[in-house]
Amino acid sequence: MKYKNIIDTHTHSDNSFDGNHSCMELCECVVKKSGAGIAITDHCDIDAKNYDSRAFSTNQFVQTYMAKKAFEGKILVLQGIELGQGIYEKEKAIAIMDEFNYDYVIGSIHNLKDMEDFFYLDYKQYDIHDLLKRYFEAELELAEWNQTDSLAHLTYPLRYIVAREHINVDITDYFDIIDATFETLIKNDKALELNTSGLFMDMKDTLPNKSLIKRFHDMGGKYVTVGSDAHYCDRVCQGIDTGLDILKECGYDEFTIFQHREPVLIPIE
Repeated sequence: MKYKNIIDTHTHSDNSFDGNHSCMELCECVVKKSGAGIAITDHCDIDAKNYDSRAFSTNQFVQTYMAKKAFEGKILVLQGIELGQGIYEKEKAIAIMDEFNYDYVIGSIHNLKDMEDFFYLDYKQYDIHDLLKRYFEAELELAEWNQTDSLAHLTYPLRYIVAREHINVDITDYFDIIDATFETLIKNDKALELNTSGLFMDMKDTLPNKSLIKRFHDMGGKYVTVGSDAHYCDRVCQGIDTGLDILKECGYDEFTIFQHREPVLIPIE
């Protein structure tokens, strides 16, 4: 890899419903790739039906702790979760975050309230402008809630609306909401995530893209986390070099990780 301080801050083990490898296997892949660290951030979707989020959290926390101890002195292992749709059941979400001593909590929105994940939607049934407006308003609400550390894959629906369905979207239509989201993150000393998974999908771009990362920087955004969103061990650290290139091109000399829920700046070198 191009950089020596590669720490992948968004990964999924087989504790996630769509994960495929154990926490130990993810860590082994980081070592093989000469990475410096990993945050294991399995899905905890607060609004999922027929799902015991507390039982999941207990099991996941124990397994990440075991990996942290097993790889101590080799790589940095951070215990995290990706808290999905926390704003829909805030008390439940806060209870989970309070019960476990996480290093890092990613905040994400995969679906609007009482709807399916954007992956599953039939977009012929929706007004796309209205759908995206509601999505970005939910992202703003998530930022204003101010309970998570980094805002994940800001342009998540574009994976499917633009890249898969080939529906044109003018992102500038939502700049007022996006700017309000950025201002809120900056005010609260929270991070924006640069998610590299889109580089290896049909969209061939990061989520959000370089122009939005630059916009965040120019508004005064200090903290940016970089994560692969890997669901397989061989994809851990995938695209992180490119993500760090983008950060440098946007004016950043450091990227962000979280330890004990506090931001830590790591030099890009």
